[in-house]
This record gives sequence, C-alpha cells and structure tokens, in this order.
Amino acid sequence: MAFARTKQGTRSALAFVREIGETARTLWWEFFDWLAMVEWRKLVVIDILVLIVLGMFRAGQVGGWFVFLSFCLKILAGGKRRAEVEAKEATAHAGTESLERRLAEAQLAALQAQVEPHFLFNTLALIGQLIETDQQQAAKVHAHLIDYLRATMPQMRSRSNNTLGRQVEMSRAYLAIMQARMKERLAVYIDVAPELLSASFPPMMLQTLIENAIKHGLEPKIEGGRIDIRATTSTGPGGNMLDVEVHDDGIGFDVHAGEGVGLANIRERLRLLHGNRAQLIIETPHDGGARVIIRLPFTPDIFAGSKL
Repeated sequence: MAFARTKQGTRSALAFVREIGETARTLWWEFFDWLAMVEWRKLVVIDILVLIVLGMFRAGQVGGWFVFLSFCLKILAGGKRRAEVEAKEATAHAGTESLERRLAEAQLAALQAQVEPHFLFNTLALIGQLIETDQQQAAKVHAHLIDYLRATMPQMRSRSNNTLGRQVEMSRAYLAIMQARMKERLAVYIDVAPELLSASFPPMMLQTLIENAIKHGLEPKIEGGRIDIRATTSTGPGGNMLDVEVHDDGIGFDVHAGEGVGLANIRERLRLLHGNRAQLIIETPHDGGARVIIRLPFTPDIFAGSKL
C-alpha cells in the first residue's frame, strides 16, 4: 500500500513538473513571438523601464542581462521568427478569404438554382393571355422563354466557363420577354463587339444590373424608356480592363435608398474574385437615368471557342 502511494505521488510530481515545463515553453514562445514582432523603438522604451524598475529593487544586473538578451534575440532570430509569424497570419488570412469565396460561390449557386418565381409566373400568365388575343405573339414569347431557360440552365450545372457572350445571350432572351410585357415602354440597344464575347465574366451580374434598371428605373416611369448595354476595353496601370455598362434613362437612383442587396452582392463578389482590381461604378448622367459599370480585368476565355 505504501509503495502504491509512493508510486502515485511520483506520477503526480512528474505530471506537475511536466505541466510547469509546458507552461514555461508556451510563455517562452509567446515572449519570443512578441519580441520578434515588436518595433525597435518600443523595445528600447520597455528595456529602459525594466532597468529603472529593477534598479529601484537593486537588481540592475538582472535588468542589464534582460536588455542584453532581448537585443541579441531580436537581432539573431527575430527576423526569421517574424517572417514565420507573418507567414502564419497570411495563411490564416488566405484561409478566411477562401472560406468567404466558397460562401459566395454557394450563394451564387443558390441564386442560379432558382429562376425568379414571379418572373416565370408573370411570363406564363402573359403567354396565357396572348394565346387568347395574339397567338403569334404568344409563340414568340414562348420561344424567348425557352431561349432564356436554355441560356440559364448550363450555368446552374457549371460554375466555370462563364463568358460575357453567355451573359449577353441570356440577357437578350430576358429583355425580349420584358419587351413583350412592357411593349413600346421598353427599348433595348446592345453594343458588344464579337471579340469581347469570349471574355470571362461572372454569371448573373449583368442580369442583376438589367433587372435593377427595369424595376427601379423604367417600370416606375409612365412612358418607360430605354436600356443601353455596352462593353468596352481599356488599358491602365493594372493591365487590360473590361467595362460592361448598363445605362437606362429611367427615374434614376434614390440616393437615400442605398445600393440594395443585388448591387451589394455584386460588389462583394467582385472583391472576392479580383480584389481591388475590380470595381462597381454607379453614375448619374446629366440627362437623367442611371449608369452602372462593372469594371474587371479583361481575360479572354481561351477554351470558349465559337460556342459562347
């Protein structure tokens, strides 16, 4: 029994010593990391304070050794350790950005996986009305709806190989349906050069700008208006850039209403995809209406081929 107690006491003592060692090692590395990252000016101030405090307790020699060791460690190993700490922080930051990008992709997948119910229901209702009054027009709207779904469905199944051409194709079908609904209240002009159709372009962004222009700019306007869609390229300090513009002559932006969910989503996705190289630019032309531009690096999709 006495032997068992002695053995148990020895284990407890060893565990206590091991815990002290782990604590000391943790504190040492925390101090070392702090020493590697602290600025020289702050280190000098701290060393002076240590010398003053320890001098008051007649332990100036200890303070001198502390100053000497801190300077030596800072010079000999501080640079390497600082690089390691910064690399670790950068890795953690990159991991956070990766998670944010995955979240944005998941949100986009959810957005692509649903065609707005109101749009579909309204279009089907329009087709039903036209069947009774204008069967030829009903057939055209039905064909436009099929074109829209045909352009949309591939994006629901794949997040890659998205080109400006695909987005323009989907937008044409969508606008054709909206023209059937709004009739002479909606005019459309699209100016996108063929050589720009293969440019990589995030899905649903152009669609969101067009929907905003109609919903907030043209539908509230009694006489309706016109939407212009243009794409141009330019060369700047950041390289070749692609500008995709949606301009309407509607009632314009309400400066007190904010951007709204759609534009905020575009701005965040651009940040995750291209950092500070991409922009969402909102302008109010002198002649009224609104102009929204998506500016991002121009990167032709070499795998797009002739099928955009």
